[in-house]
Amino acid sequence: MNTTPSITDTVMNMVSQSIQVISKPSVETFEKFENKGTLREAVIYVLIASIITGLLSLGGGLSGFLNGIIGTVLGFLVFTYLVFYVGKSQGGTGTLDNVAYTFALFWAPINVLFALLSLILLITLIGIFLVPILAIAVLVINVYFAYLAVQSSMNLRESGKIWITMVVAFVGTLIVSLIIAAILN
Repeated sequence: MNTTPSITDTVMNMVSQSIQVISKPSVETFEKFENKGTLREAVIYVLIASIITGLLSLGGGLSGFLNGIIGTVLGFLVFTYLVFYVGKSQGGTGTLDNVAYTFALFWAPINVLFALLSLILLITLIGIFLVPILAIAVLVINVYFAYLAVQSSMNLRESGKIWITMVVAFVGTLIVSLIIAAILN
């Protein structure tokens, strides 16, 4: 008898966990779930979210859709690997599975919500002017959740070490994303 949960069950569990993480953001909430999954589950969740996001923004055509999915998943992998390795260098004790799973729990639903709200705003003429404000709000929200996720997944508590981890991971991901964009275009 196979006791491994199906992909559907895994995704539904992650959606439930995401709701808790987003509605009760704290290190403690993240810590409840950081050991509930692996890098594999995190990538599946992010892949599903990137497909949904791509479908919501198909205005860029099929190549934009496919490049978005590839860039999103690779960007997520690069960022979580960098958080893990830089976090380790800062004295963190978490695992790559902890980091990837923890980040997927907030990153995937926030990005789907951003894509949905952007689509709604773009449909209205006045809403077009609100998309940049929405993008800034989503960036701030992602930074807030990332700060909590680094504390939880890497067991770092010193603010300086958390910020070093996040900034190096961001810069490294930006560089890799630019290289991927240059290759795909």
